[in-house]
Amino acid sequence: MFEHTFMIRALIIGIPVSLCASLLGVSLVLKRYSMIGDGLSHVGFGALAIASAFNLTPLPVAIPVVVISAFLLLRISENSKIKGDSAIALISSSALAIGVTVATLRNGMNTDISNYLFGSIVATSDFDAIWSVCLSGVVIILLWIFYNKIFAVTFDENFSKATGIKVNFYNTVIAILTALTVVLGMRIMGTLLISSLIIFPALSAMQVCKTFKQVIVTSAVLSVICFFIGISVSYMVGTPVGASIVLANLTAFVMFTVVKNIVSR
Repeated sequence: MFEHTFMIRALIIGIPVSLCASLLGVSLVLKRYSMIGDGLSHVGFGALAIASAFNLTPLPVAIPVVVISAFLLLRISENSKIKGDSAIALISSSALAIGVTVATLRNGMNTDISNYLFGSIVATSDFDAIWSVCLSGVVIILLWIFYNKIFAVTFDENFSKATGIKVNFYNTVIAILTALTVVLGMRIMGTLLISSLIIFPALSAMQVCKTFKQVIVTSAVLSVICFFIGISVSYMVGTPVGASIVLANLTAFVMFTVVKNIVSR
């Protein structure tokens, strides 16, 4: 399978994205904000659909739109009566509807747009790979720099505020990094499944790990392994790549849950 250029490119894109998604997923799951990935993916699809309709380069259009949406999502949740899942539903469904409508009126729902909806290995380009590596590196570096602050904000926002930590700033950092990761991962995973990269590894790691650092490390390793298994199965069996990766993560979650139950007994 490594004789094919598109497979090598998919691994170059997918491994760093899986790593970033798992690292961010731990904080998002613990903050009960895990569905932000799903909401931002719908925003990303809307932006990508509009870019495709006007023959623009997709990623440079989608990235600022999704980052701005992540920022607005936090502001709406913090400063209005629209909270959490309601804010996510409001922004994501609106963006998705606008994108689909514009794309349909311009060119119809073509193959390129469908690839963003369901994911495709073959559709990835060298440009996607370069963006993925560069932006994934930025995400990982920022997570490493802000690790202690993100840890504090994740577990107790009120205490963090009392100690002088700028909670709103670090929540914004998490949301923006999530937005970048979601846009990068949509090409392979698709809009409908990208949030699984954020949720599943973190939930699996939490079944057996006791500390935040253990969960972070286990989630990262597990995410990369499941991505590799999923993409390999997809190539050998011919199943959709996004679905194969999700099923690999689901299998890992079930196994970790079984181990937890056995150990607890």
